[in-house]
Amino acid sequence: MSANTVDLQQLADALLAEAAENHAGRAARTIVTGAAQRATVIALREGTAMAEHDSPPAATLQVLTGRARLHTAGEEWTLQAGELVAIPPQRHGLQALTDVAVLLTVALR
Repeated sequence: MSANTVDLQQLADALLAEAAENHAGRAARTIVTGAAQRATVIALREGTAMAEHDSPPAATLQVLTGRARLHTAGEEWTLQAGELVAIPPQRHGLQALTDVAVLLTVALR
């Protein structure tokens, strides 16, 4: 079995361009999906946000380009390109401080 590779920077650039054209200011593409995990690249225009939502069993968020703020009711993290954080088990949200592209990797069980 051979693995497919994804150029994350190229995909981030393409999704940021798509987000610029989308009235909601966002675009996303799932690049890995399986029974145990999912990986999705998400692009958000500056000032847009993903509203608070429940946390999956385990997940990480890596900023590919730009800056974002991940927050829970009691904490927040400002992240920039190259940084990765484990998403806390509480409800959380994400705000784009600049045009940003992130890689969200989620454990499905």
